[in-house]
Amino acid sequence: MGKNGESFGTSHVRSIPGKSRNPYNLRVAATEGITKAQSRAFLAAWLGWGFDGLDGYLYTLIAVPFVSELLGKMADKSEVATRASLIQGVFLVGWALGGAVFGRIGDRIGRSRTLTLTIMMYAVFTGMAFFVHAWWQLLIVRFIAALGIGGEWAAGSALVSETLPKKYTHFASATLQNGYILGMMAAALTVGWLGAMPYRYVFLIGVVPAFATIWMRKAVPETEEWEGERKASELPKISELFRGEIRNTTIMILLLTSICLASVWALLYFSSQIIRALPEVKAMSKAQAAELIRNVTLIYCCWNLVGCYASSVLAKFVGYRWAFALLMACSFLSYYFGFKEVRSLAETRMWLNIAFFFSSGIFALFPMYIPPLFPTLIRTTGAGFSYNIGRLVAGVATFVFGMATSTALSPGLAIWYAGFLYVPGVVLALFVPVPKTE
Repeated sequence: MGKNGESFGTSHVRSIPGKSRNPYNLRVAATEGITKAQSRAFLAAWLGWGFDGLDGYLYTLIAVPFVSELLGKMADKSEVATRASLIQGVFLVGWALGGAVFGRIGDRIGRSRTLTLTIMMYAVFTGMAFFVHAWWQLLIVRFIAALGIGGEWAAGSALVSETLPKKYTHFASATLQNGYILGMMAAALTVGWLGAMPYRYVFLIGVVPAFATIWMRKAVPETEEWEGERKASELPKISELFRGEIRNTTIMILLLTSICLASVWALLYFSSQIIRALPEVKAMSKAQAAELIRNVTLIYCCWNLVGCYASSVLAKFVGYRWAFALLMACSFLSYYFGFKEVRSLAETRMWLNIAFFFSSGIFALFPMYIPPLFPTLIRTTGAGFSYNIGRLVAGVATFVFGMATSTALSPGLAIWYAGFLYVPGVVLALFVPVPKTE
């Protein structure tokens, strides 16, 4: 209960005296359009998503060859695959922990401050990967960078959820996710551009997001909703996520995101490995292979951009439950038919495009779907925990599949098996909670 006897579960916007206390003008924006302050808040979150995609995806494009370089010429294929997948698994664990930790910080110090802090963290430690000379050093800096990436999601999604009028929800959600995809495309362009140079150079581009935080800190104020609730109520305990009605929401969203994250990260992590393993690609030079990986990534990212808006339109017309169910059913079919057998380069690229259209399109719904399910003062905690702890499952799955590819499975079969996670996901989707605004 709050200081005035109110429940912390209220999520309506409180009126705060003073014009400077209400920079977002929610009532005005609801009837006249988006205000300048709301635009800045959305831009800050969108940049955060884009930088997430950039810094988070750089490693996956060069994982095996870079780890092989760090281990030296004497390392065999099995050791390289194991170490590379372990680094990615630990990265996803750090992403999960960062979402939980910075989610709590976001409810305590505010969304804007947390957004700035997390972006600075992952920018600095992505750049630090340039200086590593051992695989375990790379593991450490990637883990710390992941803490910031995980925290940014919760802070950014809550910031937009609390500032934009509800009529923009679906479009905003897809646009935020497309920021992440554009970041992935920037990572692919970086890898292609620096294809002839040592792999470590690609991580230097990851420092760029740090410069954006200078503008964010000055231009993006805290939300009126958070300011009002923080003044009127005490910060609820984390244990509230597992009590009453909130408990069911936490568990259901945790299961939903775990299935989606484990499946899509199998696709993300092994997609470039599938391409590199093809006979015609093995015959290419290092620069030629890097250029091909860049082009393949750019094209399936373009399909993802379209998939994000298609998913948001689908959710607007059929609701979140049916949208999740249909998208996961189509994702399963694309994994099942696309990756069981070794295919030609052209066929492999086609199935990657189809799989990314559906599976990554699901994530276009999460930014504006998850935060409103939780009360204001436990919003970034709940969103960060229920979304990012799912990455623990993804991290374990990536490591297990990576170990398997060093002995028995091909990268394609790793994706094929991961696709079966969507089967229970389809059933779960029909019972997940929905925001009151739907």
